[in-house]
Amino acid sequence: AYFSSLPSKLSDLHGKINKMHRALAETAMQRHGLHLGQDHLLALLWERDGRTPGEIAAALQVTAPTVVKMATRMASGGLLTRRREDKDNRLVRIWLTERGRALRQPVEAERESIETSITAGLTPLELEQLLSALGKVQRSASALLEQTPGRERGDQA
Repeated sequence: AYFSSLPSKLSDLHGKINKMHRALAETAMQRHGLHLGQDHLLALLWERDGRTPGEIAAALQVTAPTVVKMATRMASGGLLTRRREDKDNRLVRIWLTERGRALRQPVEAERESIETSITAGLTPLELEQLLSALGKVQRSASALLEQTPGRERGDQA
């Protein structure tokens, strides 16, 4: 009987956790003048500055127009700049500004604080097992999405 209700329990629990985590992250990012999701774009540029919108879209699993819209908003806020490639004028790269680079430490600290707080009740072994299990679930879900007919790379689920 337990396993017959497992899928709905997993979906319900995942949905609740995701909603709460998003609310915590949104509040934390607002403290730094960011909208939710912009921290993920910044993190990619902190890792390697000068990516193209297509590279960012693939990494974030969104469409390129979504990245362009987000980058436009972030450029208006002084966090990044877009420049055409010298060798190929059609290619645009996104670069951090000093203001965008300066957000790295406080944003990473906020994200770490949330993760530490929401997992504080777990033992180190429980945390390791949770991350391992969630990694397996993510890989299974990703494989299923890749098999879904009519889906294009970068479409959100």
